[in-house]
Amino acid sequence: MNNALILGPLALPYPLLLVFVAAALTFFVGKRSAQKGGLASKVENQLWITLLIGLIAARLAFVWEFHSAYGVSPLDVLDIRDGGWSPVAGFTVAWLFALSQKNRLAALYKPVRSALLTGSVVWFIGAAALSGSADAGQELPALSLTSLTGQTMELTSFKGQPVVVNLWATLCPPCVREMPVLRQAQIDHPDVTFVFVNQRESVQKVGTWLSSRQLGLRNVLLDTQGQVSTAFQQRALPTTLFFDAAGHLVSQRIGGLSPATLAQELQKTTQK
Repeated sequence: MNNALILGPLALPYPLLLVFVAAALTFFVGKRSAQKGGLASKVENQLWITLLIGLIAARLAFVWEFHSAYGVSPLDVLDIRDGGWSPVAGFTVAWLFALSQKNRLAALYKPVRSALLTGSVVWFIGAAALSGSADAGQELPALSLTSLTGQTMELTSFKGQPVVVNLWATLCPPCVREMPVLRQAQIDHPDVTFVFVNQRESVQKVGTWLSSRQLGLRNVLLDTQGQVSTAFQQRALPTTLFFDAAGHLVSQRIGGLSPATLAQELQKTTQK
């Protein structure tokens, strides 16, 4: 299943789109609930503060859970492009903060509460729907791809232990940025098979690029027709697919991986 909304050259992952929708509805309900009392602007300001506190809490909770992954480069904590958040922690802290303001800002409490309730319900229902349908029934496809040496290999031959399939291209900046992370993971996790499936590029181009980067990746395959992208209805790069040892799709992630977000996905995969 396609896990993103494609807008021309841009890919907006559905989980991120869900966050935008939930936030927009939160502000809409909050301002609308406060219109009669002339408190719309104050409610909006209070919601911004609550949202910011929730986001900080969500990020810090994620960083705490996967703190070991940030040891090599602590500044990566500030790089929120990796999508590392703990939604439950964020919502919990946001609600606790809102409740703590009940007496101090009594006039704002009801519209703020209604707004937060709306956003929370929308997000949790949407998240449940996405997690329940996005990866259901998908398996490692029986596709024949070519290695850099010209050998034909079946993707299903990698079954037997967890498999991570990374769809990438040399002209994709996020793909290039995450390659060292995946290379290190390939070294650190011998119990997981990492497969790098290049999309629609020639053996000469891929070989030259890999030689210049000296990454030493194993299991680099060429998918010149984009068969894997088509099988999973994915047009966005990079996309990383996580399969359990039986070849069942556990999760998929669109966008660049950091050591922490990769650790999060591997945790889900190896627990299956």
